[in-house]
Amino acid sequence: MKATIIILVIVVLLALWIISIYNNMVRLRNNRENAFANIDVQLKQRADMIPQLVETVKGYAKHESGVLQAVTEARSAAMSAQSIDDKIKADNMLTQALSGLKVQLEAYPDLKANQNFLQLQSEIADVENKLSSVRRYFNVATRELNNAVQTFPGNLLAGMFGFHTETMYDLGAQRQQLEKAPEVKF
Repeated sequence: MKATIIILVIVVLLALWIISIYNNMVRLRNNRENAFANIDVQLKQRADMIPQLVETVKGYAKHESGVLQAVTEARSAAMSAQSIDDKIKADNMLTQALSGLKVQLEAYPDLKANQNFLQLQSEIADVENKLSSVRRYFNVATRELNNAVQTFPGNLLAGMFGFHTETMYDLGAQRQQLEKAPEVKF
């Protein structure tokens, strides 16, 4: 009788322990998904502003259609991406295209003084700062989930419950460009 009670207590404690680990992983997965939803909100806001920026720039930079087309195509790809990995890749492409646009804008001093352009540029800079922040939060949420999936005792149960390590928000192809020291010219 005493042995049965002890075994029953051990089984109940083990079940509670497994439930606790499972619930923690679910919370971490949901936190990561919420973090990416925040990125989606900022990406949508940025994508909504880009046509306005492109139209403003077109008025000044008619012959720079290649850069403007790259921005437009990258925005379209970002809007149609479905999976988190595709969205990360499309966002990196859009960020790179916007960088090219910034370089081209240096050739148009009149444009840089235009109030519509200044307002849009300010709004896009604000969105870019927010994007940077939510990307960092997404990576923190991803790291926490990955830690729970890879560390003991979670690693024993993660596979059984369908949890696996997830991809961080990465710079992708931009990493090589950013690893080079910037060139300063006067």
